[in-house]
Amino acid sequence: MQTLAAFFLSRRIDLPAAEHRLIEVEPGVPVLCHCHWQKDRKALTLIVVHGLEGSSDSQYMMGIARGGLAAGMNVVRMNQRNCGGMDQCAPTLYNSGRSADVAAVARNLVEHDGIPGFVLIGFSMGGNLVLKLAGEWGNDGPPEFRGVAAVCPAVNLAASADALHEPANRIYEYYFLLQLFRRFRRKARLFPTDFDASRLRGIKTLREFDERITAHYCGFTGADDYYAQAAATNVIDRIARPTLVIHAANDPFIRLLPEAREKILSNRNITYVEAEDGGHCAFFGERDGDAAYDGRWAEREVVAFANQFR
Repeated sequence: MQTLAAFFLSRRIDLPAAEHRLIEVEPGVPVLCHCHWQKDRKALTLIVVHGLEGSSDSQYMMGIARGGLAAGMNVVRMNQRNCGGMDQCAPTLYNSGRSADVAAVARNLVEHDGIPGFVLIGFSMGGNLVLKLAGEWGNDGPPEFRGVAAVCPAVNLAASADALHEPANRIYEYYFLLQLFRRFRRKARLFPTDFDASRLRGIKTLREFDERITAHYCGFTGADDYYAQAAATNVIDRIARPTLVIHAANDPFIRLLPEAREKILSNRNITYVEAEDGGHCAFFGERDGDAAYDGRWAEREVVAFANQFR
């Protein structure tokens, strides 16, 4: 119910106009970022990454932006490759392993804007990306990197993909596949020599999509190879900056396997919060006297976590 409510209930989130910036994450491959700046750009900057088939306009992205700006921080809402209306820009697909794209955005902000510090924030697939990057950096991350927060991170990709095919979750799998099919057909129309839409025939699960599309076009030998290489669990024990992970025990399809849980709990840099009830990236709570707070307590916790580094 929380997951569906977060999707269907409208929110009014008024944000000031953002700077639209194209940032190359590799030669010839730009991503679109919406940058909200304080008057003094030398403020802590939140770099926020969305989940599967989301965008910089996803409600949780807007919610973090509102909270971060109100707390005096810069906020950059990052679109992954193809997202935010960028399909036509390059013959490439996004996937859960492209943590280097997040690193490229952070590097651009440090070099171009001179930001003194940044915090990485990710939701679902984006949560896997930011945790993966933090683990890859380990003790060698840029000095401006202050911390990382992930909400419902899909760190066990194979288990989560398979959970989507459970009968109770077919509505979610159908939605994701519908969006992924639309995007891939659009990519095939834009780049007919690079993508073959006929590869979609017979695909009925997310795992099959990752086997025939994601792995094929992104350099993996198959879905199992993709899930194994892209999972943040490979490096989460190497995270060396303060980290917040928020997970819901009743998330319908994000699975946190015992090995990943043990790595998280064993890392002294990670604060792990597991709510009994939160759904997938929903986390409705009681409202209080703050007119700008609409009950999404995970968003408020993330902003409060980041605020300690100002």
